[in-house]
Amino acid sequence: MSVDNAAFRDFRESLERLGIDTPSEVISDEERVRRAKQTFMDKLDGRMAVDLTTCVHCGMCAEACHFYEATQDEKYAPVHKFEPLRRFYRRELSPMRWLFRPFTRDITAQDLETWQELVYDACTGCGRCDMMCPMGIRLSTLINVMRQGLASAGLVPAELQALQNEQRDSDTVFGVGAGKLREVIDRLGRQGIEIPLDKDQAEVLVLTTAVEVLLFSDALAATAKILNRLGADWTMLSQGFEAANIGLVSGDEVTQKRATAKIVEQAKACGARTVILPESGHAYQALRWEGANVLGEVLPFEVLAMSEFIAREIDAGRLKLKSPANGSSVTYHDPCRLGRHGGVIEQPRQVLKALGLDFREADSNGRENFCCGGGCGEYVIKRSAPLRQKAFEIKKREFDETGADTVITSCANCRINLMIGADNAGWQKPVESLVEKVAASLAE
Repeated sequence: MSVDNAAFRDFRESLERLGIDTPSEVISDEERVRRAKQTFMDKLDGRMAVDLTTCVHCGMCAEACHFYEATQDEKYAPVHKFEPLRRFYRRELSPMRWLFRPFTRDITAQDLETWQELVYDACTGCGRCDMMCPMGIRLSTLINVMRQGLASAGLVPAELQALQNEQRDSDTVFGVGAGKLREVIDRLGRQGIEIPLDKDQAEVLVLTTAVEVLLFSDALAATAKILNRLGADWTMLSQGFEAANIGLVSGDEVTQKRATAKIVEQAKACGARTVILPESGHAYQALRWEGANVLGEVLPFEVLAMSEFIAREIDAGRLKLKSPANGSSVTYHDPCRLGRHGGVIEQPRQVLKALGLDFREADSNGRENFCCGGGCGEYVIKRSAPLRQKAFEIKKREFDETGADTVITSCANCRINLMIGADNAGWQKPVESLVEKVAASLAE
């Protein structure tokens, strides 16, 4: 259940190189503004119009944001992160636009470039501000429209742009394609862990991510052990295994739709009635909650996060667990897009209870949990590293206050960001995977 230190160092080094050779699209300032405005026009609806006009400037969203809390800098208040969108609405779409226009400055290319840092580097889309707003404003949705506008204007940070281009053009992420997946599956097979690859028909389709293949293959092995113990009819598909959706986090809807469509196409082809997602919060949101809307069709299968699936099998009595021999104490980090956005909060705790672990809740948890600071692709953006580290200190303090020996999470991206923060801070507390913990405790 440990991560190879050399592999982790190599991965961190690859993040430093990410985006260096990614060419920037040559776009005039006028065209950038035109594209952003068109996206704003296309995305704004009646509910968003209400949201844009009902802020009472109470400051509660700022106190909900890990980046504001870590810095006390007012520019990181969530309500400020969509200010250009608000100005566009007031000037162009508001019923009172005839009054607002003379007194409301038009958005400029410089505005868009300035807000790139606020929207990408200083927002993980965690949604904690949504919960705290007394007016019920969906701030994270408005910030996401800002992100989509910036993406259409060619202002995605180079690191995210590189990953987006790779997934769109090569069907790989971090260079992981079918060949690398087969290599890992063959290695696990030699260890006695069978992963059925490319079955023509299967009840269950299991997805993974490039991060799991490169860094956390123990999580993939753990998934296989659990499914094989249950006697499930399952498969992975070499042409449709990647659950990560870079378009969702970059704001590029074309890439988002293409990645979703590929999964759905492969699931249909093998007749899967259930698609199980790996430990990835944004992958769960992309398929479970946005997949049908993006494609405009009902998904013909059930979508489950791995933690949901495990909890269901435990509850049905089909999966038996034993308590770990070392009896360590643990705390749990709720991935924002899996927990707050997706509602998968009680299931991981049900699993930890079934394991008989000494479970200790952090001060912020469940729907009110503070983000790890690296979600929505943030952990790959080099210039945001100092800000991310400050946000990590919030989590570090909370984890330390529990007195727990180990941090458990069910999102590989959270795990990476927490490990990077720990590495930077010289913090020794291990950050482990829920699915790995379960596989290590399967009852005979």
